[in-house]
Amino acid sequence: MMDVDDRAASTLAKLELVKEIKCKTMQMLKMKERLLDEIENCRKEERCLQDYRSEMELLMQEKMAHVEELRQIHADINAMESVIKQAEQTRTRSVDTAKRLHQEFGPVKAEVDRLRQACLGLERLPELHEEEPSIISSELFDQLPTWSHSHSQPQRDEVMQGMAYSQPPSAPQAAAAAFIMSQNPLAMMQSAAAAKQQQDRQQQQQQQQQQQTPHLPPQPHGPTPPFRQQPPPMKSCLSCHQQIHRNAPICPLCKAKSRSRNPKKPKKKEQ
Repeated sequence: MMDVDDRAASTLAKLELVKEIKCKTMQMLKMKERLLDEIENCRKEERCLQDYRSEMELLMQEKMAHVEELRQIHADINAMESVIKQAEQTRTRSVDTAKRLHQEFGPVKAEVDRLRQACLGLERLPELHEEEPSIISSELFDQLPTWSHSHSQPQRDEVMQGMAYSQPPSAPQAAAAAFIMSQNPLAMMQSAAAAKQQQDRQQQQQQQQQQQTPHLPPQPHGPTPPFRQQPPPMKSCLSCHQQIHRNAPICPLCKAKSRSRNPKKPKKKEQ
């Protein structure tokens, strides 16, 4: 009887062991399937990561190409601004020189016309706008703007008037006067008397202007140097290395977030 019970107990123990082995085996197979699935997912994600990284590299290359284009555009803009500034300065010098020569040309032509009519009986020479109508018009110098500084223009006009009064006659005027004087002594005497009267009249006009004009302190020579504003503090963008404002949160070129190298530490709360 005892042998039967022992065999039955041994059989039950074996059955329990088989049951446990079956459960463990099924659990192991499920874990194996999950493990294989995770490994396959890992491989798939690795391939996807490679594709993503290659796409990211292409995007970074495209971004740097755009940044380089923006740099080139900014450089071209700066160069064009410099060219425009130089052209404006050249135009200003040309306008001032043209006005000065026009002011000097008027008295010389008037004197030549007077000598031609008084001494030789010739007609006056044509005006500039009559001689060169395609280049010079009668309203040209009235339409030309004044590009020089306002505080230096009156001083320049006074200097030009003084030069017009005190400047000796030019070469064509002196040659015409010498020719007329050598041909007719009476004309020489008339010309000398007329020149003396004109000189006396100019001296009287200068004295009247000096008496009527209040005395002004002498102005400093040359324009006042412009005020130079101090440039704002700048820093280099960590992404595109472009110079941006120190407090800019985002780079305006590459749109990358700008992080401060020395961030502010949070204040400790008082307990």
